[in-house]
Amino acid sequence: MTFQEFISDHLGKIILQILIMTSVSVILLTTGTQPGVIVLLLVILLLIGITVYVIDFIRCRSHLKELENIMSRLDQKYLFIECIPQPRTAYERRLFGLMRASYKSMLGAVSDAQSAVREYREYIESWVHEIKSPITAAKLISHSLEAETGRRLTQELIQIEAHVERALFYARAESPEQDFIIREVSLEEIVSKTIETYRSLLMQSNMRIETDNLNHQIYTDSKWACFILGQLLQNAVRYKKSSSAELRDSLHEPGDYQEISIATEHDTCVINISAKLLDRHLILTVADNGIGIPAHELPRVFDRGFTGSNGRARGGSTGMGLYLCRRLSDLLGIDLQITSVEHQGTQVTLSFPAKENLTKM
Repeated sequence: MTFQEFISDHLGKIILQILIMTSVSVILLTTGTQPGVIVLLLVILLLIGITVYVIDFIRCRSHLKELENIMSRLDQKYLFIECIPQPRTAYERRLFGLMRASYKSMLGAVSDAQSAVREYREYIESWVHEIKSPITAAKLISHSLEAETGRRLTQELIQIEAHVERALFYARAESPEQDFIIREVSLEEIVSKTIETYRSLLMQSNMRIETDNLNHQIYTDSKWACFILGQLLQNAVRYKKSSSAELRDSLHEPGDYQEISIATEHDTCVINISAKLLDRHLILTVADNGIGIPAHELPRVFDRGFTGSNGRARGGSTGMGLYLCRRLSDLLGIDLQITSVEHQGTQVTLSFPAKENLTKM
């Protein structure tokens, strides 16, 4: 609080006191009091008033600084009302009582909201696990259908499964400490597992995966890292350049994740996944040669629900994929960045934390 703010708060009282002093001076003059005496009296009253206001200002500022220090030292700011000094005046005690009643009401509302969110999260997780069984069964049934129908049904089931996974991880992101475990894992295994998960989608979408220098160990949660990488692969598929090549129905060996390609030589969409060490951090790069992102939309791609012009043009985009990637990356201590050139492709980099930085998470 500045002195100007203090005077502004007490301006009405000051004006009233000046009017009273003026009135008293006029009365004294009319009763024959010497002007010198009146001036002396006004000076004394003025000095007393200034002293009182200065002392009051110092007391108020010291009290505010004390409260600010208490607030700054609290990790849980909502506990402020329990930590402030006891009020000294009747007015402060009444005000403090009202604040405490409001605080207790707020705690009850927050507790009810947290309970509702927890129950909803548990329901979503249960629903996701239950819905996976019929999705898996539908995939198996699609294999018995004629080739084109089975392929189209499988592709739609893959999209359904992707939406279900996003719902699950969105719910888990609300209470991350209950779900993820940071430990040393193989980057190559994470990439292999993710590609295997989306093998059918990549094959049916005419994509080729190229990998380079993935023989590294990283510190992260493998399940969450697979989800983030999976979202990036799905985005590369969704926003690939239009292909005129017919999709082939060839299959690949389960262990062959170094290259998945069913495109013609002159009509191939490529996703390159590579890694390198930089200042004790491992940098994983996922790059594609798709349609890219307009420059003016890049700052918003991580916003919740943002679909962009490409998402609206192609349909089916929820705007949640990259939002979840950024949110989960922040929880895992991964620095996630994206660059893109329209009509040329998009590159996403994930900088995994070094082991000594894990204690800061």
